[in-house]
Amino acid sequence: MKLFITGISTDVGKTIASAIIVEALEADYWKPIQAGDLDNSDTGKVQSKISNKKSQFHKNSYALNTPASPHLAAEIDGITIDLNEITEPKTDNHLVIEGAGGVFVPLNNKEFVIDLIQPNYKVIVVSRHYLGSINHTVLTIEALKSRKLNIAGIIFSGSENKSSEAIILNSTGVKCIGRIDEEPYFDQNVIREYADLFRENLLEL
Repeated sequence: MKLFITGISTDVGKTIASAIIVEALEADYWKPIQAGDLDNSDTGKVQSKISNKKSQFHKNSYALNTPASPHLAAEIDGITIDLNEITEPKTDNHLVIEGAGGVFVPLNNKEFVIDLIQPNYKVIVVSRHYLGSINHTVLTIEALKSRKLNIAGIIFSGSENKSSEAIILNSTGVKCIGRIDEEPYFDQNVIREYADLFRENLLEL
């Protein structure tokens, strides 16, 4: 199973969600494009929170120096992101693929994160509640549907908002895989607890 993790915006909890899914499935992890924070990359963050011994962590196709939209970070580095150079790692294991920001974050002058999503991927959308998040969540799901991509489900991250969640789930028909609460910290033990909670729903995808 290949799961692509995207968000409705930046800083909504994709990396924590990815860590939970990796731990739950003992899956491999791959972030095709890392922009900035190379000394504390998302791959390193996920790896530090995983306690199983099976998961492998694959190299970024692009590791860019500037914390910015990938198209701009690449331009500052003097390169252009070429989707043909982004090669999915070979593995017999489940693979968790973490995107960058939302689905319409630009990679170059004509392509976006959504263009990384292959037909055989199952997409999990991470949503966090804030003013405008219903709009952002529904638009993200509509964009994925318009490309006829396989939406596996949604994970809500942060403080619960039952009204918003009900509107999102009822209007989109997308399954809720689980909720990640506002925790004081996320270490291996906390990630493992969430992995145990999410595992059954993930295995049913």
